[in-house]
Amino acid sequence: MEGGLMKMVKKEMDKEPFHVIHKVPSGDGPYVRAKHAQLVQKDPEAAIVWFWKAINAGDRVDSALKDMAVVMKQLDRTEEAIEAIKSFRGLCPKHAQESLDNVLIDLYKKCGRVDDQIMLLKHKLRLIYLGEAFNGKPTKTARSHGKKFQVSVKQETSRILGNLGWAYMQKGNYMAAEVVYRKAQMIDPDSNKACNLCYCLIKQGRYDEAHSVLWDVLQYKLPGSDDLKSRNRAEELLLELQESWQDLPLLMPNLPAGLTFEDDFVEVLERVMNEWAPARSRRLPIFEQISQIRDQLAC
Repeated sequence: MEGGLMKMVKKEMDKEPFHVIHKVPSGDGPYVRAKHAQLVQKDPEAAIVWFWKAINAGDRVDSALKDMAVVMKQLDRTEEAIEAIKSFRGLCPKHAQESLDNVLIDLYKKCGRVDDQIMLLKHKLRLIYLGEAFNGKPTKTARSHGKKFQVSVKQETSRILGNLGWAYMQKGNYMAAEVVYRKAQMIDPDSNKACNLCYCLIKQGRYDEAHSVLWDVLQYKLPGSDDLKSRNRAEELLLELQESWQDLPLLMPNLPAGLTFEDDFVEVLERVMNEWAPARSRRLPIFEQISQIRDQLAC
């Protein structure tokens, strides 16, 4: 039965149109058979079995590991996917580690492991600071919805800071989230991060500042302001502002138990920006710009 399936897969893989239509690689190894089970047969459980075989056989280990984690996530086997990446990423080449980190961050977010997400995001920021992200290149090729596009280090830095701000919001640490979002906006502003920053300020009872941030979205001054999702979010925040404006004095809220301003806030600013390796020739200009405004952010 297995031999017959292999012949069938090989026969189908030998046809160029089949590869184009189903976006599966050629060949008959375990990785190819895993992709066939995933994309053609629509059998995720069988795909996972073949991905494991590919990893054990050393057949495109980095691709097999990432693809298997995606399939496991779809089956709500997120914790298993996390452990698989942690256990086998050592078999993958250096250039694959960054994409594995991205998969891990997505898995951490899926299962609510916020502290692990924050730790990994800080690690990625440190790599950017040291000039080691994108394998030392100024840009990388990314893919979204089947289309390729170039991402700069500047854009990636802002994206990671935005994700870090979101993670702090999940912990209810709106002061740390505010600072991170402000840094992200200074690097590469957009309406989504502006709305999140507005929300952080509302949670701290700083309604005038929140309205000022939101106004840039409402006036279409930021990229993405005309996006329907951003418009709806901005209108919801405006209603929340109108309802809350007169309710409370401008007081800073208490931080959640176990978090203090000194421990968490200083860790974000100082460890990520000040306690990294000393300035060197490969230090990226964007972090010089952040360092210049650090005192302002700490106010």
